[in-house]
Amino acid sequence: PKNILIVGGSLGGLFAGTALTRLGHHVRILERNPTPLLHDQGAGIVAGGDTQAFFAKYDRSSRTTAKGKVDGLVVTSRARQYLDRRGEVIHFEERAQRMTSWDLLYHVLRAGFDGVESGYVEVPRRGEGEGNGVYEYGCMVTGWREVEGGVEVEYEKRVDEGKSELQKETADMLIACDGGSSTVRQILLPDVQRAYAGYVAWRGTVLESELSEEAAKTLAEKFTFYHAPALQILAYLIPGRNGTLEKGQRLMNYVWYCNYPEGSPEHNELMTDVHGKKHPVTVPVGGMQPKIWEQQQRHAKEVLPPQFAELVEKTKQPFVQAIMDVISPQQVFQGAKVLLLGDALAGFRPHTAASTSQAAFDAMTLADFMAGKLDLQGFEEECTSFAKSVQKAGVEMGDRSQFGDHPL
Repeated sequence: PKNILIVGGSLGGLFAGTALTRLGHHVRILERNPTPLLHDQGAGIVAGGDTQAFFAKYDRSSRTTAKGKVDGLVVTSRARQYLDRRGEVIHFEERAQRMTSWDLLYHVLRAGFDGVESGYVEVPRRGEGEGNGVYEYGCMVTGWREVEGGVEVEYEKRVDEGKSELQKETADMLIACDGGSSTVRQILLPDVQRAYAGYVAWRGTVLESELSEEAAKTLAEKFTFYHAPALQILAYLIPGRNGTLEKGQRLMNYVWYCNYPEGSPEHNELMTDVHGKKHPVTVPVGGMQPKIWEQQQRHAKEVLPPQFAELVEKTKQPFVQAIMDVISPQQVFQGAKVLLLGDALAGFRPHTAASTSQAAFDAMTLADFMAGKLDLQGFEEECTSFAKSVQKAGVEMGDRSQFGDHPL
């Protein structure tokens, strides 16, 4: 068994940590967030094939509610459709896709990795021969150095409000799963920086039972889109509070892409929160200036089909993300003592619906490498090929959506 440090405790770090502990390795996740649990932003996820494959292989949890056992982690969208400005369906095709939520996957993974109890899932028993999983929060990696057989990692550990102390830990491997703005990647490759794509995604959810009859009829259990010049919005159902799949208690999740030129007054104001802090990528739930959101709600009534405008009007906790591009030219460093996985390797535009799938794919591919099923070259080729092809496709999709002509 190896001792492995993973930087980043969101889905990517938990995917990798889960796969590695199942192989018998001991994993410590270092998460920079100062709270024991990451904050749920209410984000929906398209559960692609690799995500489904990961949970089929590694998830041993049992989800129960007051009404008994709940099977599955997804809401199935049974059709894909496009609306016109009036809200009429102009294109429809039977096409099943599975949708889930960030918070449900996060709590299922935490239950399996380090035994976190929640209302989402029962904690599964640890299997024979599994390694230990430890999740440390309030940890900011500042650097590392090679030592015999591994790396000595330095990180600042938050010990009190506004106070931290420098700690060191030696491990066989250091794995970066710390997102598109990866600190580890910035230390390794300071010239590789995220680039703003020229538009943002407004995101939010509405309780299914709060939808009007017309909106529910049009949108429920369908993957619905509307396109216009410099604008795209889409919506689909995801699990509700504590991961419930009960009808009426599920959430209608939407993503609305809007163009904002970089450095424009509108863009600067949008990314500045209620406390006057400007955010480079995400203005989180509760941070948006009320006047900005009120302005966007009025805009929704002017430009969106009525079903989508209703979603925006009824959203209580919106947030906004700047769309960014980044890809690393290299994944493996220092003789495989340091690796980049998931968003730290390549940040995808949301149009691909593949960021979670990439994290799952990379974790399973890493497990194959660690188990001797792949050599190092094969591992890197698998992960980087996935990253390059999907990242390129995402740029093409996003640019067509926001700066070109979409056929629908």
